[in-house]
Amino acid sequence: MNLKQKLIDLAATRTAALDRATAAYEASNQADYTSAMQEVDNLNAEIDRVNNLVREQERRVIENAPTGAEARDIAEERGNILRNHGVVQFTPVDVLRGIRNATTLATGTIVEPSGAGTDIRDPIGNNPSSIVNQVFVQDLTGMGGFSEPYVISEIDAKTGKVTTNAGKARTASADPTFGVAKINPYEMNVTSYIDRNINRLSPANYYGKIYAMAMRAMYRKLAELIVNGDGQSSPDLYGIKTAKNAAGAAIYATENISTIDENLLDTLYFAYGSDSEIGAGARLYLTKADLKAIGKIRNSNKERVFKVIPDAGNPNTGRIEDGGNSVPYCIVSALTSLSGATASASADIQTMLYGDPLNYELGLFGDYSIRVDESIKGEERMLTILGDAMVGGNIIRHKGFVIATLPKTTGGG
Repeated sequence: MNLKQKLIDLAATRTAALDRATAAYEASNQADYTSAMQEVDNLNAEIDRVNNLVREQERRVIENAPTGAEARDIAEERGNILRNHGVVQFTPVDVLRGIRNATTLATGTIVEPSGAGTDIRDPIGNNPSSIVNQVFVQDLTGMGGFSEPYVISEIDAKTGKVTTNAGKARTASADPTFGVAKINPYEMNVTSYIDRNINRLSPANYYGKIYAMAMRAMYRKLAELIVNGDGQSSPDLYGIKTAKNAAGAAIYATENISTIDENLLDTLYFAYGSDSEIGAGARLYLTKADLKAIGKIRNSNKERVFKVIPDAGNPNTGRIEDGGNSVPYCIVSALTSLSGATASASADIQTMLYGDPLNYELGLFGDYSIRVDESIKGEERMLTILGDAMVGGNIIRHKGFVIATLPKTTGGG
């Protein structure tokens, strides 16, 4: 059984059922609405079951990556293809394997011979943001798009005294409301450079270097797209800061925060979730400048208000503690720093993000293709690595993130 094709068929059937439910609701046809929504519920359950099977298959493939002689043979073959100006295709599983095992981004698997360096060394701390590792990633190969329905408001329960309600018609409960987050393919292009001396390496080592550079370039671009979207006025790929549903309504929440002070964590912590419950699994996404500003806050006794505790293996992630709350953080350079922002009269400024990263879905719509060009930077004695992929994304849960927003000044247009 082709599980991917089954997912495509189920998603198409669910979209049609949602369209029927919407039409019935707008026509006040309760019977048809209830029937269509029951079909949607059944399809959601089936999609979840198939998705679980697909993820288990992907997990096994990812964990059983080629090793030893097999891995070297693959590297040799791909290295020769790239050297001969061919194109190498990385499947979504290859990309997922890289995301799950970030150490593969460091270097190739085989130590290069001594001699002239073959890397263009990145500045210290220029690694891709870990947000790419934390969001929900799904292989959507073969799909022209994907619709994720989510609950906006649930059905409410009506109560009353038995003696009062006896013999009376049942009080109707308010219908639940739903939204649909669309995830459409968007063409992503990445470019990176490496010294031409790499040509002196063996095909396997050559491939290892190209692979590492191509994946790092892709993950940097993905981190930017995840938070900011594709930058279009009518996006194909929605970022957390631009996420909207099919009806054009924002899927995120906002919280006005004008300055970084001792109330920051509490404000975001209690803004996330419903009126009755605090949301779980949330992380704070911010710039390095804002993390520094948080660490500098002192109380009246000159004591630190917040303790910033970086993770041992990656200081760009860690925890912020204030004696009560303990909030995981992740640095994302593509965000706007609140600490350096100045309110304007024209528009609010979106800064930090707070939410569960699994509330954002990143879709991979096929292979990631790379090739090496020798002419673009030939005079600088560098090779150009060109990568192309189709990706998509959106928030898939109502108010799945809170955006810290610096409000515009009063009296503006």
